[in-house]
Amino acid sequence: MMLGVDCVLFVIWVVYCLHVFDHTVSDKFTESMYVLANEPSVALYRLQEHVRRSLPELVQHKTDMQSWEEQSQGAIYSVEYACSAVKSMTNSSLYFKNIDGLLRQAISMKEQISNSQGRSLHDVTPSPSPLVSAPHAPSTSS
Repeated sequence: MMLGVDCVLFVIWVVYCLHVFDHTVSDKFTESMYVLANEPSVALYRLQEHVRRSLPELVQHKTDMQSWEEQSQGAIYSVEYACSAVKSMTNSSLYFKNIDGLLRQAISMKEQISNSQGRSLHDVTPSPSPLVSAPHAPSTSS
């Protein structure tokens, strides 16, 4: 009978060892699965934290860049408009030369009219001096 009790005790011991071994293996396997299952979620959590912290700053940078782009586009338009105005001014120098010539011609005509009116007034009023005036050059009418 001793053999039976020893055999039962041995079986109990083997079952216990298998149970402990199985439990240890099961725990290690469960822990490994837990680490593997949760590691991506931890990484995603860290990524989410990073995005949550950096997103407002990135949005601010984006709005600043858009504002600077609008300002630079306005400045570029102003410079292009000024360049076209300067080109127009350089092209208009011919017109200014014509205007200058016409003004000089008008001033000369005004002086001629003033001189002819002065002479006609001078011819109408008798001269108090006995000096004889120089003969006038014959006028040529065209």
